[in-house]
Amino acid sequence: MKAAVMRANNAPLEIEDLEIDDPAPGEVLVKTAASGICHSDLTVIEGGLPMPPPCVLGHEPAGIVEAVGEGVTDFSPGDHVIGCITSWCGVCKFCTGGRPYLCPTQFAGRSGELKSRLSTKGGDPIFQFANLSSFAEKMLSPERSLVKIRDDMPLDRASLIGCGVTTGLGAALNTVNIPAGASVVILGLGGVGLSALQGARIVGAGKIIAIDAQPWKFSLAQNLGATDCINAKEGDPIAAVQELTGGGADFVFECIGLVPTVQQAVAMTGRGGTTVLVGVVPMSELVPISASDLTLQEKKITGSYMGSNRFRFDMPKYIDFYLDGRLHLDEMISSRIKLEEVNDGFDLMRKGEVARQVIVFD
Repeated sequence: MKAAVMRANNAPLEIEDLEIDDPAPGEVLVKTAASGICHSDLTVIEGGLPMPPPCVLGHEPAGIVEAVGEGVTDFSPGDHVIGCITSWCGVCKFCTGGRPYLCPTQFAGRSGELKSRLSTKGGDPIFQFANLSSFAEKMLSPERSLVKIRDDMPLDRASLIGCGVTTGLGAALNTVNIPAGASVVILGLGGVGLSALQGARIVGAGKIIAIDAQPWKFSLAQNLGATDCINAKEGDPIAAVQELTGGGADFVFECIGLVPTVQQAVAMTGRGGTTVLVGVVPMSELVPISASDLTLQEKKITGSYMGSNRFRFDMPKYIDFYLDGRLHLDEMISSRIKLEEVNDGFDLMRKGEVARQVIVFD
């Protein structure tokens, strides 16, 4: 099968022919129909998230089941599925306590008794990213990395739900409780930020303020529910938020993952408000903040990992939201590209010229 392989950090991905193993017990072989390009993939390429090369990236997929391994009962060939990085074990305290997205075994690959799921033609193992590796024509994944979806859901749009939409929408719907009429700031209008914005709209937020340094995104944000837009390059965005909200917002969602924007997000948060960190700051960096600002104004800071999802419950619901018109996905897709164009896609992402790109396979 054809796949885009990361052979080294800060280098273009290489299109190669790889071998994919047959499903072992508990595994499912999926023909990839579409895969979104997520900023986390770029973070891996640039070394912000440690993943050993050679590996196949991609973790926002939708596809069709081709074969299942022994003991698999939740899926059959022909099923339409979405893949998610938050695989779960089902028995740890997080799984049994209702937070399976924090399961510590979610990135565990195959046991050492089995060969690598992906390998070169010569038999050299290729690392699989998050048990998915969707920048490839096929995926071999644990059954608990997948969820079956409705056949009437277009798979190119379904792929967005695999990461970006679930991360942003879930941050607004699951991680925090936004009361109707609350003021909300969305800092960063990529696929995750636009999804968080829609979550705020769906739950009935009052003022929804969208902030980005790329003004072309503002018309899209307004179509998706933003009431106000702020160009981060024009003036002081913190002062602008404080003026629009009368001192700071009830909820601020940081959806970029940079030290300066995290600091801005905390400053934009009003008294008693909550800053939600959705973007992933590189693991090597720390964020200085004023502890007295948190104490004296009783601000809260919380992380949101993958939208605090229970993906086999949430993703089918989000698909219903799309098909009944509450969730808008078509507008978020800037372009559909071929696997061979993946490096061009990352270049456009670096320039901030796209919301979400989707690799579509034949």
